[in-house]
Amino acid sequence: MNWTANKGQVIFTFLINFLIMAAAIAQEEQDWVKKSNEYSKILLEVLAQNFPESAGRWGVEGMDEDIADLTAGYLERRKAAYEGALSELKAHLENEQQREVRQDLQIMIDATEQSLESQLLNQQYQIPYFNVAQTVFNGLRGLLDDQVAAERRPAALTRLQKYTGIAEGYTPLAELAEMHTRAAFENSDLKGPFKGQIERNLGNSERFVGGIEQLFQKYEVGGYEAAFEKLKAQVAAYDDFVRAELLPRANEDFRLPPELYAFQLKQYGVDMPLEELVRRSRVAYKEIQLQMQGLTPAIAKEKGFAVTDYRELLQALKKEQIVGEEILPFYQDRMKTLEEIIEREKIVTLPQRDMIIRLASEAESAASPVPHMQPPRLIGNTGEQGSFVLPLKFPGAEEGKDSKIDDFTHEAISWALAVHEGRPGHEMQFASVVEKGVSQARVLFGFNSVNVEGWGLYVEAEMRPYFPLTGQFGGLQSILLRAIRAFLDPGLQSGEISRDEALRILQEDGGLSSAMALSEVERYTFRAPGQATSYFCGYLRLMEIRGEAELLLGKKFDRQRFHDFILAQGLLTPTLLRNAVLEIFVRQEMAVVN
Repeated sequence: MNWTANKGQVIFTFLINFLIMAAAIAQEEQDWVKKSNEYSKILLEVLAQNFPESAGRWGVEGMDEDIADLTAGYLERRKAAYEGALSELKAHLENEQQREVRQDLQIMIDATEQSLESQLLNQQYQIPYFNVAQTVFNGLRGLLDDQVAAERRPAALTRLQKYTGIAEGYTPLAELAEMHTRAAFENSDLKGPFKGQIERNLGNSERFVGGIEQLFQKYEVGGYEAAFEKLKAQVAAYDDFVRAELLPRANEDFRLPPELYAFQLKQYGVDMPLEELVRRSRVAYKEIQLQMQGLTPAIAKEKGFAVTDYRELLQALKKEQIVGEEILPFYQDRMKTLEEIIEREKIVTLPQRDMIIRLASEAESAASPVPHMQPPRLIGNTGEQGSFVLPLKFPGAEEGKDSKIDDFTHEAISWALAVHEGRPGHEMQFASVVEKGVSQARVLFGFNSVNVEGWGLYVEAEMRPYFPLTGQFGGLQSILLRAIRAFLDPGLQSGEISRDEALRILQEDGGLSSAMALSEVERYTFRAPGQATSYFCGYLRLMEIRGEAELLLGKKFDRQRFHDFILAQGLLTPTLLRNAVLEIFVRQEMAVVN
């Protein structure tokens, strides 16, 4: 046989067969996603009925003018809707044969069961409490936004009229909220909300109301004035009720009942035994401090700082602040530098468009005084993009006074922060699920904080070796804080760590400003108890998955293809993600002819 003559034909035949197989696989993937999305309609309908503002924000059509129904019996109606969906989903699971679709059905079943469990536990333990001003702000903010088409924005006025009861057939939201809270006073077994939470919300009420007016003015939606005046009066009256009748019943102890805290962890996706997570995070806490200390002499020499301790170096670096109009251009340039590194080092496949970065408004900062990614529309996306939102102050942080946050506007931290919230972090996570056609079940109903925040922290570690020394130091501070979170959150909830000790650790060892440390403690105690553990848990799980894949593939392991595969899976739990990597990615990579 003349191998030279036939070599080209052999290669050509192989490529043709490979392309045919790839096309068949792509078609099969497209078909199962369509089928899964049909099943998702069952749960999307429940979401639309009970949480239309959220459904509309995610992309469900026809929700723009609707608001959540809180009239008498709403919890019973909500429970019946979820139970009906659960029965229907379970019936489909019994008959469905396709593996990926069965997996998505199970994701939706788990999400439905968690929603029912959440409602049951809250009814069992807590007096219902509504932050009316923030609820209305969030509902209108979902429509009054740069990423929302101009023709949709006038619907915000209809929503405002419904919130205030001006629209025919609607009772003001503030009245309904008071009615449900007052009715629960008769049950002596229920505990009131944490006193600090109520006080924080009361302090921010005017900020949210003012933020609403600013939104209507910014987006030039006219005719809002009469409804807005109603809203101001209703919020003021509701806040008076909260001060006079709910605050005296408030709980002085922020700690959740153990059953409720355990459920919170489950909802956020924390699948690691809490004792193990706390133990591993405490070890990492010490190890990372040693690594930071190891970098301190070189950076101090480079910068000309007369410091010897990593804590002193952190404070010296934070003094080199980027201020005012320099902040946005600085972060935009930082993102371009990071993209160059990503492409050069083949970290992940980048999208061919610029990323959106913006500063937070005062009301947005009150709602979330930490940097965050505002996700794009996830269903029926027509080009909407996520936004990296950067707050510069903590409104009303201490004794009602605003506190400046200097933790995110210095060079050292900018590297890790831009990676985490931007690229290849959260911005790429949400862009990927939109652009790659991930099933709705894996985006909306599989959503878990362990996956989302674990990826953000994981890619920080992946990118850190390519940062300058100050960037590596700032990156170590970033992961140090996530390790601290993983033992402070449960430590505070169990009573093993005091609030003062948590503040001390965050400020002295973590290097945070007093305002940011306070924001962190509020996060662990009442803003989102349990959520802070998800970062380090997700990081550990993803590192475990990466380690297994590398061990099995050896020299065949391709970092970029691995990361692209992870992003293409949607927001799966660690168990499902590991299964996908071992059963699909590893097998595919083993079959690749190098």
